Amino acid sequence: MPEKIAIRAPLWLLVLVTLSGTLAMHMFVPAMPDAAADLQASTSAMQMTISLYILGLAFGQLIYGPLSDGFGRRPLLIAGLAIYVLAGAAAALSQNESTLVLARLFQALGGCAGLALGRAIVRDTAQGNTAVKDQALLNLIMMAGPGMAPLLGSFLALQFGWRSVFYALVLLGLITLTATWRLMPETSASTGKVSPAALASDYKSLLSSPSFLAYAFGGGCATTAIYSFIAAAPFIITRDLHRPAQEVGIYLALLIVGLSVGNAATRQLIGRYSLERLLIGGNALSVVAALVLVTCALAGQLHIASVTALMFLFTVGAGIASPAALTKGLNVDHHLVGSAAGLYGFTQMSVGAICTSLVALGDDPALTAFMVLACTAILGQAGLWFGLKQDRRLAHNVLASDASAGHH
Repeated sequence: MPEKIAIRAPLWLLVLVTLSGTLAMHMFVPAMPDAAADLQASTSAMQMTISLYILGLAFGQLIYGPLSDGFGRRPLLIAGLAIYVLAGAAAALSQNESTLVLARLFQALGGCAGLALGRAIVRDTAQGNTAVKDQALLNLIMMAGPGMAPLLGSFLALQFGWRSVFYALVLLGLITLTATWRLMPETSASTGKVSPAALASDYKSLLSSPSFLAYAFGGGCATTAIYSFIAAAPFIITRDLHRPAQEVGIYLALLIVGLSVGNAATRQLIGRYSLERLLIGGNALSVVAALVLVTCALAGQLHIASVTALMFLFTVGAGIASPAALTKGLNVDHHLVGSAAGLYGFTQMSVGAICTSLVALGDDPALTAFMVLACTAILGQAGLWFGLKQDRRLAHNVLASDASAGHH
């Protein structure tokens, strides 16, 4: 298998494209109280600006993926970024809560183009270990974006007011759009086949692949479940760990360091260990860390040092497992890379949204968040293991049929 294919998209640009979609998710969170006061908006409307964004990010990927298999990646990416910029401007200029909520939905529908298509472009232009390394970097951006975003958002809101958050996102979108227009090559041999029937048949074929479903579910559990901890972190750190609110950003930044360490480990280890070992080993680390966190919470023994160290281990495991799961998922059918990237992204965001909602149900944020992390990590391990088992069975069947064909 060749290590590279002739066309290469600039990796820094794929990082920008992925970052624009994920950064906007939680960057607005610290500015929400100011925006609510300014627009005389309800708390529930402000919450909707986040939950609708995650939903838009999930469902939008289902559309961009298969459309890009038909029309090509480049035009869809440019269209998505243009929607993202216009919606960001509408949010910055909004005078009431309904305009803001609607603008946020369209901002997500534009921003998710980068999430789905960045991955598809990597799969188009790199194979083998290069693809895993590139996917690892994009996956880090997707997971780290929500952790970095509140730090940036709170700085901007404090210095320049809540609208500056959206102006900053518009600027990021414009830079990314211009760079994409000038520098992004078309990387897919588009089929020209885009119709509702074609979309349905693409998704039907992916949804009937046990391997793809296992990797998408397992990969979602291994990655975006951490959104549940990000949502509960302000309460856990201030109430349970008795630290001042201004330290929340520092502890969330440590999670990004953990993801980066896991990511760097994948990029180093991929030449030495199989993708399968990284997948199972990385997620096993997350399972162990989450189970110890649950035990500490039940025993009432939560301390800032132990929680930070265990969450760091959890994120290192996630950083190792997630690019491997993504690469496996996108390799299931090389004719449906765009659709697979879209459906995989949809699954990830759905898991993130469900886990975030579950945390809100419990009375004890720490115990609930750690229970959610432990359960999803265990479910993820089962999904990944099942996917590998399916792959082995398929490989065995192919070998057997080749052998029998050779005898005839």
